[in-house]
Amino acid sequence: MMDYGQMEAVSAVLRSGSFERAARLLHITPSAVSQRVKALEDQLGIPLIIREKPCQATEAGTMVAMHFERVSLLQRSLETQLSIENSALGQSVIRIAVNADSVETWFLKALAPDWPWLYDLVIDDQHHSAEWLRKGLVTAAVTAEGNPVTGCDSRPLGALRYRAVCSPSFHARWMPDGLTPDAAGKAPALVYGNKDELHSNWLSACLDYDSGYPFHQLPSTTAITNGVCQSLGWALVPEILAVPYIEAGDLVELAPEHKLDVPLFWQWSRAVSPALMDLNTAVVKTAAQHLHPVAEACAHNTPTKSKC
Repeated sequence: MMDYGQMEAVSAVLRSGSFERAARLLHITPSAVSQRVKALEDQLGIPLIIREKPCQATEAGTMVAMHFERVSLLQRSLETQLSIENSALGQSVIRIAVNADSVETWFLKALAPDWPWLYDLVIDDQHHSAEWLRKGLVTAAVTAEGNPVTGCDSRPLGALRYRAVCSPSFHARWMPDGLTPDAAGKAPALVYGNKDELHSNWLSACLDYDSGYPFHQLPSTTAITNGVCQSLGWALVPEILAVPYIEAGDLVELAPEHKLDVPLFWQWSRAVSPALMDLNTAVVKTAAQHLHPVAEACAHNTPTKSKC
């Protein structure tokens, strides 16, 4: 049997980035943290932590930390069911993979501040976030993948709607004749990163345009929205953020009849379902208040590569 105090030390070092900060989290000395980590490494016969600044996990270290975090969640759930108020546990950690657009529009509204855990959000594109679940690196994920990952359950959340927008001055400079294939090939777009396929999908469906296009890369939804307002480029902006600017006349909508709906799903590890009941309920409820029904997205005939 592995010692849970030793696994907790590994988790704390990887979460905080150093043995010293882990010691402060656990209210013990750095030497005690080091001894616990080394004892577990000696028992397993493999390194768990790469001792750099900040400390990094080996593959085995990540697995140990995730195991401890899941057991901690389950114990916390059991203590709640048994009405145990003074837990011997420190604060549990729940790691979630979620796309940046959801974080900056609706997802944080689902997280209650008084739940007995700390959140560790891993930001990744919705078409790739399920991979974190497959590798066992997160406990739950907001993903564009509806089919449950092995060992997980899945619930539909709704569709996050995007609108293609630019500033009036950008439109006058780059698209004087409107959105045409020629303009699409010259006017710079603003994309989140190299995994971002929203613009390619939208151009393909809207213009039957499959050629390349110039783009600025801004890894932040807020930065992209601000960049559009400052005439750096055009972009697909979540409707929740875009509508106030459109109504104020600060942004122009390109091809208003072609909106992009991306169906999203909530997946979580079945092994810790009892501990996540409140979170699952809150995520599904909050999504229903801010996202479009998936059936509506399909009927809307929106340009999305996802299957509805």
